[in-house]
Amino acid sequence: MSSERNPTPDSPDAGPRPGRLTAAAALAALEGLALVAGGLYILVRGLTGHPDDRGQAVTGGVTLIVLALLPLLAARGLLLRRGWSRGPAIITQIMALPVAYNLLQADSMAIPGGIALAVVAVAALVLIVNPETTRALGITGPGGVREPK
Repeated sequence: MSSERNPTPDSPDAGPRPGRLTAAAALAALEGLALVAGGLYILVRGLTGHPDDRGQAVTGGVTLIVLALLPLLAARGLLLRRGWSRGPAIITQIMALPVAYNLLQADSMAIPGGIALAVVAVAALVLIVNPETTRALGITGPGGVREPK
């Protein structure tokens, strides 16, 4: 007996992975990597620079790195077609929208970042809730009924 799953025609692993699912995973991974980069930047600047409050800089950097785990795990789950990954992916995008809005309200160079974040978050949400993506993840409708193809 093998612990590997053999896909059946009705399982979400049957057939090639839809491009929309791959794109959604790529966007989630991009957000996760951006959070890691931002967290490392803040952490290094807090440790090597002259911040007003070193403890706050270190805490902020570590917090961003830990927050990056959510979209990175979601991206991995989406690539592996795990149904549980849709929830964290949606939560990540919903959390990104208020951040994008706040960046857009700034009178600085943060505005392009806000635009980029808003575009990525909305695009990822559209890809994640797409019926093709839902079917590929094996998510069923109410009452356990599969959506028609």
